Amino acid sequence: MSGINKVILVGHLGKDPEVRHLDGGVTVASFPLATSETYNKDGRRVEQTEWHNIVLWRGLADVASKYLQKGKLVYIEGKLRTRSFEDREKVKKYVTEVVAENFTILGRRSDFEPTPVSNEGTTPKSESEYTDQSDTSGDLPF
Repeated sequence: MSGINKVILVGHLGKDPEVRHLDGGVTVASFPLATSETYNKDGRRVEQTEWHNIVLWRGLADVASKYLQKGKLVYIEGKLRTRSFEDREKVKKYVTEVVAENFTILGRRSDFEPTPVSNEGTTPKSESEYTDQSDTSGDLPF
Protein backbone atom coordinates (compact mmCIF):
# COMPACT_ATOMS: atom_id res chain seq x y z
CA MET A 1 0.00 0.00 0.00
CA SER A 2 1.30 3.44 -0.88
CA GLY A 3 1.14 6.43 1.45
CA ILE A 4 -0.74 9.69 1.21
CA ASN A 5 0.98 13.06 1.00
CA LYS A 6 -1.75 15.72 1.19
CA VAL A 7 -1.63 19.22 2.68
CA ILE A 8 -4.58 21.61 3.04
CA LEU A 9 -3.91 25.15 4.27
CA VAL A 10 -5.97 28.31 4.66
CA GLY A 11 -3.93 31.40 5.36
CA HIS A 12 -2.68 34.81 4.32
CA LEU A 13 0.20 35.49 1.93
CA GLY A 14 3.20 36.92 3.78
CA LYS A 15 4.46 38.70 0.65
CA ASP A 16 3.76 38.91 -3.08
CA PRO A 17 4.68 35.78 -5.03
CA GLU A 18 8.28 35.70 -6.23
CA VAL A 19 8.21 34.53 -9.86
CA ARG A 20 11.17 33.01 -11.69
CA HIS A 21 11.48 31.71 -15.25
CA LEU A 22 13.75 28.68 -15.50
CA ASP A 23 15.51 27.25 -18.54
CA GLY A 24 13.03 25.82 -21.01
CA GLY A 25 10.37 28.41 -20.21
CA VAL A 26 9.18 26.78 -16.97
CA THR A 27 7.68 29.27 -14.50
CA VAL A 28 7.90 28.83 -10.73
CA ALA A 29 6.36 31.07 -8.07
CA SER A 30 6.95 30.95 -4.33
CA PHE A 31 5.72 32.81 -1.27
CA PRO A 32 5.34 32.39 2.48
CA LEU A 33 1.86 31.62 3.84
CA ALA A 34 0.83 32.34 7.43
CA THR A 35 -1.67 30.12 9.22
CA SER A 36 -2.84 31.00 12.72
CA GLU A 37 -4.66 29.18 15.47
CA THR A 38 -5.90 30.45 18.81
CA TYR A 39 -6.30 28.65 22.09
CA ASN A 40 -6.86 29.46 25.76
CA LYS A 41 -3.95 29.27 28.15
CA ASP A 42 -4.55 30.09 31.79
CA GLY A 43 -7.76 31.92 30.89
CA ARG A 44 -6.25 34.15 28.23
CA ARG A 45 -6.39 33.89 24.48
CA VAL A 46 -3.12 32.96 22.77
CA GLU A 47 -2.52 33.07 19.01
CA GLN A 48 0.14 30.92 17.38
CA THR A 49 1.22 31.57 13.79
CA GLU A 50 3.03 29.05 11.57
CA TRP A 51 4.79 30.00 8.34
CA HIS A 52 4.78 27.69 5.33
CA ASN A 53 6.90 27.90 2.16
CA ILE A 54 4.55 27.54 -0.85
CA VAL A 55 5.79 26.67 -4.37
CA LEU A 56 3.69 26.70 -7.55
CA TRP A 57 4.82 25.48 -10.97
CA ARG A 58 4.04 26.25 -14.62
CA GLY A 59 0.53 27.55 -15.38
CA LEU A 60 -0.44 27.67 -11.72
CA ALA A 61 2.57 29.92 -11.08
CA ASP A 62 1.46 32.23 -13.91
CA VAL A 63 -2.05 32.51 -12.44
CA ALA A 64 -0.67 33.14 -8.95
CA SER A 65 1.56 35.94 -10.22
CA LYS A 66 -1.50 37.71 -11.67
CA TYR A 67 -4.03 37.22 -8.85
CA LEU A 68 -2.18 36.74 -5.56
CA GLN A 69 -0.74 39.52 -3.43
CA LYS A 70 0.55 39.99 0.09
CA GLY A 71 -2.27 39.70 2.63
CA LYS A 72 -4.77 37.81 0.45
CA LEU A 73 -6.55 34.89 2.08
CA VAL A 74 -6.19 31.64 0.11
CA TYR A 75 -7.09 27.96 0.37
CA ILE A 76 -4.23 25.78 -0.89
CA GLU A 77 -4.05 22.05 -1.57
CA GLY A 78 -0.76 20.38 -2.28
CA LYS A 79 1.90 18.00 -1.03
CA LEU A 80 5.01 18.24 1.11
CA ARG A 81 8.41 18.09 -0.51
CA THR A 82 11.79 18.22 1.20
CA ARG A 83 14.81 19.10 -0.88
CA SER A 84 18.45 19.67 -0.09
CA PHE A 85 21.06 22.09 -1.39
CA GLU A 86 24.56 23.28 -0.55
CA ASP A 87 25.03 26.83 0.67
CA ARG A 88 28.00 29.02 -0.27
CA GLU A 89 30.12 27.43 2.45
CA LYS A 90 29.33 23.95 1.01
CA VAL A 91 27.12 23.05 4.00
CA LYS A 92 24.19 20.82 3.10
CA LYS A 93 20.84 22.42 3.98
CA TYR A 94 17.30 21.05 3.87
CA VAL A 95 14.05 22.89 3.20
CA THR A 96 10.48 21.59 3.37
CA GLU A 97 7.94 23.18 1.04
CA VAL A 98 4.29 22.76 0.10
CA VAL A 99 4.06 22.16 -3.64
CA ALA A 100 0.62 23.54 -4.46
CA GLU A 101 -1.63 21.57 -6.81
CA ASN A 102 -4.50 24.09 -6.69
CA PHE A 103 -5.62 27.16 -4.83
CA THR A 104 -8.77 29.17 -4.25
CA ILE A 105 -8.85 32.85 -3.39
CA LEU A 106 -11.08 33.46 -0.38
CA GLY A 107 -12.63 36.72 0.73
CA ARG A 108 -14.51 39.55 -0.96
CA ARG A 109 -15.39 39.54 -4.65
CA SER A 110 -12.91 42.39 -5.18
CA ASP A 111 -10.14 40.07 -3.98
CA PHE A 112 -10.59 38.02 -7.16
CA GLU A 113 -9.53 40.85 -9.44
CA PRO A 114 -6.03 40.67 -10.90
CA THR A 115 -3.39 43.12 -9.80
CA PRO A 116 -3.59 46.31 -11.94
CA VAL A 117 0.03 45.99 -13.00
CA SER A 118 -0.33 42.70 -14.91
CA ASN A 119 -3.98 42.25 -15.89
CA GLU A 120 -3.72 42.48 -19.66
CA GLY A 121 -5.76 39.76 -21.33
CA THR A 122 -6.60 37.94 -18.12
CA THR A 123 -9.95 37.00 -16.72
CA PRO A 124 -10.33 35.35 -13.32
CA LYS A 125 -12.12 32.02 -13.21
CA SER A 126 -15.69 32.43 -12.10
CA GLU A 127 -15.15 30.39 -8.97
CA SER A 128 -11.71 31.89 -8.34
CA GLU A 129 -10.32 28.37 -8.22
CA TYR A 130 -7.09 27.42 -9.94
CA THR A 131 -5.69 23.94 -10.49
CA ASP A 132 -2.40 22.63 -11.79
CA GLN A 133 -3.20 21.11 -15.19
CA SER A 134 0.06 19.22 -15.60
CA ASP A 135 -0.13 15.47 -16.17
CA THR A 136 0.03 13.62 -12.86
CA SER A 137 -1.19 10.26 -14.10
CA GLY A 138 2.04 8.65 -12.90
CA ASP A 139 1.36 9.87 -9.36
CA LEU A 140 -1.86 7.94 -8.80
CA PRO A 141 -1.72 5.80 -5.67
CA PHE A 142 -3.63 2.88 -7.26
